Order: sequence, then structure tokens, then C-alpha cells
Amino acid sequence: MLKIGISACFMYKEPSRIVFGPKNLAYVECDMFNYVSQKGILPVLLPDLPMNQLKPILEELDGFVFQGGSDLAPETYNEKPIVEGKWLGDAYRDAYELRIMDYAVKQGKPVLAICRGFQLMNVYFGGSLYQDIATQMPAAIQHRDAEKYDGLIHEIVFEKGKTLDSIYTGVGKAVVNSVHHQGIKNIGEGLEILAMSKEDGIIEALQNKEGNVLGVQWHPEFSVGKGAPLLDPLKLYEYFIDKVKRQ
Repeated sequence: MLKIGISACFMYKEPSRIVFGPKNLAYVECDMFNYVSQKGILPVLLPDLPMNQLKPILEELDGFVFQGGSDLAPETYNEKPIVEGKWLGDAYRDAYELRIMDYAVKQGKPVLAICRGFQLMNVYFGGSLYQDIATQMPAAIQHRDAEKYDGLIHEIVFEKGKTLDSIYTGVGKAVVNSVHHQGIKNIGEGLEILAMSKEDGIIEALQNKEGNVLGVQWHPEFSVGKGAPLLDPLKLYEYFIDKVKRQ
């Protein structure tokens, strides 16, 4: 059975929370567990441990998925907040996930990075982010709506001859959900664009030149079973698992 590590989302101490109020929590959103848990695959939630304790666990894994969640902290990519007190992100989670990303990349393990994970991947390779698309790119379309959530969708365009263009050969109109207010600004070293938002050019997918690290800005796990016009999310996951099997 293949073992796929999933980086955790965190909730921190909150005395007003009825359950585990004084405790820190690590969790996976349920659609993500369902997405990763295909036949023959064991999902593993990665604990928040010092690297000397975490490394033996990482060594047992075949591939890694980085899930969505909180913003990245501006200081993680050497910036200051563009608006005081806003979009401060989660520097603690950044550091936890960057340790895992560093291990995966250096060991040549396949990575599928989703939404926040996609942004983290870009930052790992030296890239930067728009802290808030609406503020820094006022001409952009709306990429996040709290009420519509993954019901907010838009069309993307694949780069010809690149990975997503091959995965989705024959798809006439590529549509994805949109649940983000931050986005890729400067592309990390050694990464290439796989897809962009059709209407405003926001970068929607990247891959390293070695081909084992791929990230998408949308949430494929939210689209399982929903059908057209949304891209088939299982095709993307099958591509990732094929990479895992071939390593």
C-alpha cells in the first residue's frame, strides 16, 4: 500500500472553544482525506514534531500532499504586510510545512500542492505572493467569495504542451473552483507555468522542471463527482500517483 503524507492544518489555543479549548489541533479537511484515500493508498496526517522526530516518519512515505488553509505570512517570503494588521498569515505553519517540503524536494519525492500548498511551493523555490489580489490587482476577477466558496468558478488556460495540457487532452473548456484571495506574484526559481486564469492572467498551476513537484491554485478535492464543466480532479491525482509509483 502506498503511503501519502498530508501536511496538517492547525488550530491554536482558543479558550472560548468548547472542545480542546486550551489545546493546539492538527487536522485534515474531510474532502482532502476522501480525495487522497483512493484504492491502495493510505493517507497519513503529518504531525508537528521536531525534525529529528519527524524525519523517520517522512522516510516511510512515498509522496506528499500539501493542503489549503490559512494565508502564508509575508515574512516567510521576505515582505512586510501591505496593510497593517491584515493578511498576517500563519508563520508557524509555514515553517512546519517548509521543513516537509524541503525534505520531499531534496529526496525527489513526488509532491502535489493545493491552494495554500501551491503558494507555499512557490515560496519554497524563492517566489513571492500577492498578499491580496483585490488590493494589488484591482483589474482581476473575483477569486474568493466566502458565501459561494467552492461554488465560485472560472475558466483557466493550459500552457500548450505542458503537463496539464497533456493530462486534460481534448478538454474544450477548463473550469476550476476559486477559493483564494492571495496568488503568485514572482515565480520561484526552476518553476514553469502550467495554467493561468483566462480572464486576468493569475497563475493557476506550476511545476518544477524535474517534474516531480506540481501545484494548483484550485481545490481538486472539492470537485470530486461534480462533473463538467469542472476539470476531472481524479485525472490530476492519477498523474501524481503515477509519479509516486515510478520513483
